[in-house]
Amino acid sequence: MSTNVVLTIVVGALFAAGVYLILERSLTRVLVGILLIGNGVNILFLVASGPAGKAPLLGSNAADEISDPLPQALVLTAIVITLGVSAFVLAMAYRSWQLNQHDDVQDDVEDALIRRLAEMDEASASYDRSAGGTLDEEGSDVPDVTSSQPDGSGDRGTS
Repeated sequence: MSTNVVLTIVVGALFAAGVYLILERSLTRVLVGILLIGNGVNILFLVASGPAGKAPLLGSNAADEISDPLPQALVLTAIVITLGVSAFVLAMAYRSWQLNQHDDVQDDVEDALIRRLAEMDEASASYDRSAGGTLDEEGSDVPDVTSSQPDGSGDRGTS
């Protein structure tokens, strides 16, 4: 039993193009990437199922002559999942177009804050609280001054 090399290369190309498109900011490109990966999964199931055979329920065929019905069921399931995910991404792209007149995904505010904290090499307030910071009477965070010196020379329990 040998695999079809051309279909294997097609699966690899569909997966590569789909992953490349999913990493873009435009939801339309993400949608096309999801569709490409969905088609790649369907072809992968057909390649992995082996050669075609006779129908499994008709006549008295030998076990090696009939086809396996499980990959066909998996392909149908993959089609339904791809349809659902595509409808969701298409709805998000349409709503983004209604609100902003473009379908690009914007940076998240929290993501930008975490990126700035990482560039400054500082921890967030919740991390400071778990690392030894305290809460005052109103419940706001009071950082531990000995562990957050700007030059990194604070007392961290070492002498």
